[in-house]
Amino acid sequence: MWRIGQLAHMAGVSERTLRHYHKIRLLMPAATDHATGYRWYGVAELSRLERIRALRRLGLPLRQIADLLEAPEAQLRQAVAETLTGIRRDITALAATAAHAEDHLATPMSILPRQTTVGPRRLRVRHLRLDHPARLATVCPAPPATLLTWLRRPPTGEFTAAVTTDLGGEQLVLPARTVVRAVVPPATGVVQAGQDLFSWLDRHHMDIAGPNVEEHLVDTDGAQATVLEIPVRRSSARTLTGEPPVPVISAGAASTAE
Repeated sequence: MWRIGQLAHMAGVSERTLRHYHKIRLLMPAATDHATGYRWYGVAELSRLERIRALRRLGLPLRQIADLLEAPEAQLRQAVAETLTGIRRDITALAATAAHAEDHLATPMSILPRQTTVGPRRLRVRHLRLDHPARLATVCPAPPATLLTWLRRPPTGEFTAAVTTDLGGEQLVLPARTVVRAVVPPATGVVQAGQDLFSWLDRHHMDIAGPNVEEHLVDTDGAQATVLEIPVRRSSARTLTGEPPVPVISAGAASTAE
């Protein structure tokens, strides 16, 4: 029989670990001296400890290991397969996070875009014909208000926009869709934010799949914020030909592209 320190030394674990395993009843001592509190372990406990450590190396959590120490091989293999699936899912998520972080470091941006899904939305709007993107700021109502554009290239003449209205107008239905959304920081101009957002879309091989929304919001304290929301899809043209998609600029970034 060995004392806890001897077993820890032989197995290459800490005494604290062995005490924790005892506490959760994962590895019980062969005997405990009630007078001194010393724990004593034998060959059977050493063998069980090595199996616990082997299962931990396979990625299994302690809460499962107790049930699997004496389980049939088929049950053990199923548990390991499920753990492996979760590990691979985590690796994929971490790789995507790392790629976004590298992209942000490589190309400083005024915004932090994120992809999400939104439900359908109904707006009542009035359509406008404008001769220059700079006029968008003059036609947008006071917050809260929504501005939409359908710009696809640098404007060479008049273009169409729409703003929400409480009087008359036409009903516009935006379907459920995948969007890239960014909140414009207070110190950043909407034009710069729009340029950065569409550079980000281009680098991530995304085409714009509908009207761009520029939401002007105001809270109960009167503070204002602008949210850019661009519906997107993966670029099939880029995938097939290697050519970048033609960018579509939101109302806030319309001074740079149509």
